[in-house]
Amino acid sequence: MNYPNSSASTIRTKAPLRISFAGGGTDVPPYPERLGGCVLNATIDNYAWGSLRPRDDGRIRIESVDLGILFDCLVESKMEFDGQLDLVKATIVRLQAQESKGFDVFLHSDAPPGSGLGSSSALIVGLVGLVKEFKNLPLTEYEVANLAYLIERHDLRIQGGHQDQYASSFGGFNFIEFYGDRVIVNPLRIHQDTINELEHNLLLCYTGTTRRSDRIIEDQMKRFEENQEDTLRGLGEQKQLAMDMKNALLRRHLDDFGDLLHSAWESKKKLSPRISNSRIDEMYETARKMGAFGGKITGAGGGGYMLFYCQFEKRHKVAESLKQLGASPAEFAFEGKGLQVWRVHETVERQFAVSDKAAAGTR
Repeated sequence: MNYPNSSASTIRTKAPLRISFAGGGTDVPPYPERLGGCVLNATIDNYAWGSLRPRDDGRIRIESVDLGILFDCLVESKMEFDGQLDLVKATIVRLQAQESKGFDVFLHSDAPPGSGLGSSSALIVGLVGLVKEFKNLPLTEYEVANLAYLIERHDLRIQGGHQDQYASSFGGFNFIEFYGDRVIVNPLRIHQDTINELEHNLLLCYTGTTRRSDRIIEDQMKRFEENQEDTLRGLGEQKQLAMDMKNALLRRHLDDFGDLLHSAWESKKKLSPRISNSRIDEMYETARKMGAFGGKITGAGGGGYMLFYCQFEKRHKVAESLKQLGASPAEFAFEGKGLQVWRVHETVERQFAVSDKAAAGTR
């Protein structure tokens, strides 16, 4: 990039993606307003990355590596929500970042939209973090998460729940409760031995396809509004399973945790027939035959990533069987921190630039 304002420091951010264990669906309106919801999730070492550098020429320039899109406009231009970088535009509009001399934004995510890891919400959390630092806004973790939720669900009317924004903002293992407009994040003090064992035994696999979660969520909530018995029962079970899995983790009962993961998947499928399909069913049944205690889709369903709990000695067999079905196992570790924002000052940037130039000359 060519930066007109060479004296300004660059703002960086990384917001972690998450794995949802149980409770998904109970965080989607109108369920929490009527019955109260709760989820159990944890952030992992996959991130939405962002960078912002101030300009002094009255222009805004946004580049998305993942989408291959470059957007350029004047600060006084109206931001049109036209399907091109709408998440970024909506964040700029809500936080009034246009009231400046301009800036460059550079974005990248470790997982694509529709992966089931909350990447879109993490991207907005990261963007809010960038503008927060840029405009020196005194926002708490709760306020960052709530702003990200409002941008995604209200400003852009993308259907979904609350959990992804709060998971990414706070980080770590969390049991999160939802009561209408009130959200309570309960950080869990999981013993390090338990975390190590989870990383040993959990297998994360990309199914090879992504999906649009809003259609699945729309169907799920339509069934809730119509009081369909399976959906109501499934949502109630999700709440109970989130509490049971939380207790299993705190008590270090990991075999129970694996069994509960299977129960969570059986319960989740009751929410909507669109959550699973023949490909996902085949992968799940194959993983169970090869020794997985249980597993589930990590997001709304229909595709993205699947998570399995296995005995470590059998995990490689489960992974190999899934690879033969076209899935891609992915290494990961848990991330204890939420949104991180920092500045890179000019002297450091110049050192990086000189090092990069020197390295390039040796190739």
